[in-house]
Amino acid sequence: MLIIILPLFGRRPGVPKEVSKEENQKLSRMDADCYKLCEKLIPDTYVHQGQQARQVHQNKIKHLLQQKKLPEEGWSDLTIEILLQEFSVMDSNNFPGNCGVGEREARVFSPLVLKRHYNFGHGIGRSGEITAIQPKAAGSSLMMKLTNSLALDLIRLCGIPSVKSCFVVPMATGMSMVLSMLTFRLIRPNAKFVIWPRIDQKSCIKSIITAGLTPVVVENRLEGDELRTDVQAVRDKVAELGADSVLCIFTTTSCFAPRAPDRLEEIGKICKDNDIPHLVNNAYGLQCTKCTHLIQQTARTGRVDVFVQSTDKNFMVPVGGSIIAGFDDKLLERISKTYPGRASMSPTMDLFITLLSMGSKGYKTLVKQRKELHTYLQTSLSQCAAKHRQRLLNITHNHISMAMTLTVDGSSATDIGSKLFTRCVSGTRVVSQTGKISDINGQHFCNFGAHSDVYPCSYLTAAAGIGMTKDDVDTFISRLDKVLSKGKMLPYNSINETVVDKTDDILSPELSGNEKSQGEGTLQSSPTQSDDANLS
Repeated sequence: MLIIILPLFGRRPGVPKEVSKEENQKLSRMDADCYKLCEKLIPDTYVHQGQQARQVHQNKIKHLLQQKKLPEEGWSDLTIEILLQEFSVMDSNNFPGNCGVGEREARVFSPLVLKRHYNFGHGIGRSGEITAIQPKAAGSSLMMKLTNSLALDLIRLCGIPSVKSCFVVPMATGMSMVLSMLTFRLIRPNAKFVIWPRIDQKSCIKSIITAGLTPVVVENRLEGDELRTDVQAVRDKVAELGADSVLCIFTTTSCFAPRAPDRLEEIGKICKDNDIPHLVNNAYGLQCTKCTHLIQQTARTGRVDVFVQSTDKNFMVPVGGSIIAGFDDKLLERISKTYPGRASMSPTMDLFITLLSMGSKGYKTLVKQRKELHTYLQTSLSQCAAKHRQRLLNITHNHISMAMTLTVDGSSATDIGSKLFTRCVSGTRVVSQTGKISDINGQHFCNFGAHSDVYPCSYLTAAAGIGMTKDDVDTFISRLDKVLSKGKMLPYNSINETVVDKTDDILSPELSGNEKSQGEGTLQSSPTQSDDANLS
């Protein structure tokens, strides 16, 4: 296809910032002249047809620039690539005859790397702010601004309509929470404690410690099969420490069963009454309407300052990015200014391309399918559990993750997980109570991974994440059924029955030595846990 750069943006390389009406008309005439010249090479009817087809792409791009919202229908790869090319020629490293004499001029040695990045090399932001405009990277800056706008529009569509601002950062959720807490620290310099309802994901506890703060762990309450927030214990900690010494209360929405999302509304009211910032780890919660509803309601009736979500877990892009969002423009601007230096634009570009490819209708469809598959997975796992004299735990408040009991005779429950892993089943977690103590950056936890010191049984988890298919569920259940059939399963009679694992060493060869040497063997976790055990 003949690529002719059209005047889409009003300002282009070599064109002054203020483009006069006469200059715009001149540019339009130049484009028309190019088409006229084409008519000397091929019949004019073909040229007009091609011009009309090009106009379709141009109209989509124009609408995006005008509305700064997600298109309803997803774009074709061709339209997206045309826009990326339009943006890339606006960066100085792609100017014809450009002479760069600075230390950072988007010089890229490998043509393959340059091709992978569509000729972008400047990154996003400036040394003082990650959302600042770069004078020599107009195209990169446009993409950054548009991606933040699209992300904001999608967060509202997902069920948080009152969100005011957000921006994409090239860090996963753990480091993004560090950035948020460091900003709180600038605002509340005398506060050093973070009250944290326990969630056994290492990135959470490590983010508090990395920010130079002191975690105050609040243990969960066992209500039936579920582990739920002990709201009264949170109140007691605020009273004990004093509100002025508490930097923030750090809650969680999306999590592994049998833990349920935190009681956000009650915590939000505590934060509002005591003027304490509220930070929410919403890692993979955008895909779940229950999680987004919790955040919206808490912001309406109580207080939510910042909520952080992963790009890879919610939008099916490579790992490396997250979205920091909130209900106060000035606070979000302050967080963006806390980020030191420029940043990679890879996560931004990945999200930009993906959102345009999905469109709002496409994302809504994926969310609906995930919800339906959660029900299907729940039913299938319950039937498989019953077949092997186990049961599905009754986790009514967690709408992503679920768990079934594992009572095994003569072997470790985590042996089930190892066998699943060797059969190419990833993402599940097997938790077996051992009573061991884990040391995580100086903090000690009993049975880390179970969200509780004394959860009464061993269990296996599975989650219905966005992008999952019915075939994934059927394959998982088939392989789980075969593994359980070969194991010596004991009947599970009561949630109050405590199953103690007497074996320590039944781990896969890849993980057994490392986990034990690092002191992470407080629960016997199967290799299916893999990186998912540290979901942030």
